[in-house]
Amino acid sequence: RGLFGGGGESVQPQTLQDVAENIRERRCKRVVVMAGAGISTPSGIPDFRTCRSPGSGLYDNLQQYDLPYAEAIFEIGFFHRNPNPFFALAKELYPGNYQPNLTHYFVRLLHQKGQLLRMYTQNIDGLERHQVAGVPPEMLVEAHGTFATATCTSCLRKYDGEELRPEVMSGAVPRCPTCKGVVKPDIVFFGEELPLSFFKYLTDFPLADLLIVMGTSLEVEPFASLAGAVRSSVPRLLINRDLVGPFAWGRRPHDVTQLGDVVTGVKELVDALGWTQELDALMAAGSQEV
Repeated sequence: RGLFGGGGESVQPQTLQDVAENIRERRCKRVVVMAGAGISTPSGIPDFRTCRSPGSGLYDNLQQYDLPYAEAIFEIGFFHRNPNPFFALAKELYPGNYQPNLTHYFVRLLHQKGQLLRMYTQNIDGLERHQVAGVPPEMLVEAHGTFATATCTSCLRKYDGEELRPEVMSGAVPRCPTCKGVVKPDIVFFGEELPLSFFKYLTDFPLADLLIVMGTSLEVEPFASLAGAVRSSVPRLLINRDLVGPFAWGRRPHDVTQLGDVVTGVKELVDALGWTQELDALMAAGSQEV
């Protein structure tokens, strides 16, 4: 039996084309995808690092709040004291303002081929979701939460994210009509626990036969450590602007890296797979749905 559990000889991946052959020939049937902000910036969503740069509109919007440091906007203690900066950011990032791109639809196509085990995303924009790019909820782990649902910080009443939209878009802080508490989108702030769905990795990663990592700096824990959670014999493909995490300091024999623009890298993988026409059709249909 080969490396990927099939009969005969397997192809030890050394290049993007090797990885594509393993997917195309269905030697890889349990693919886990890890994704970060780098797959959403091509859709126009500002990277938080960019938001912190003078000259960006969002930076200018946030300056008025005199944040003690940029990351305070995502700290739960600071949010309870002053929710205004977060909702200024939320107005910019709220679902419905942006559309998915080729990277999101590639994951959907991988699912439609029956080869996606799970997608783990750091993104809170919801572009992967079934209402947008079409990845079903059971195939998606939003490790850092979502704008799609919200909870009152006082009485814990649950809300659909769309219920908050009018207030968020008007620049107001949404309040619970029941108790007047602040209604917070179910985004995971520093100081909060990750969603229970995150712990699916305990069973997913040992089962994976390929890990694709794209558009992430692999700096935020515990998400970053997931890249090391697949078995040592499992190939890992990094599609990213830079070498990050274990791809920089702990390379394995079956690691493959495709550096540069993330959309271009995914497109090259899709071309090597021979899936270009299918993906184009999926994106065309998806843009009409959106």
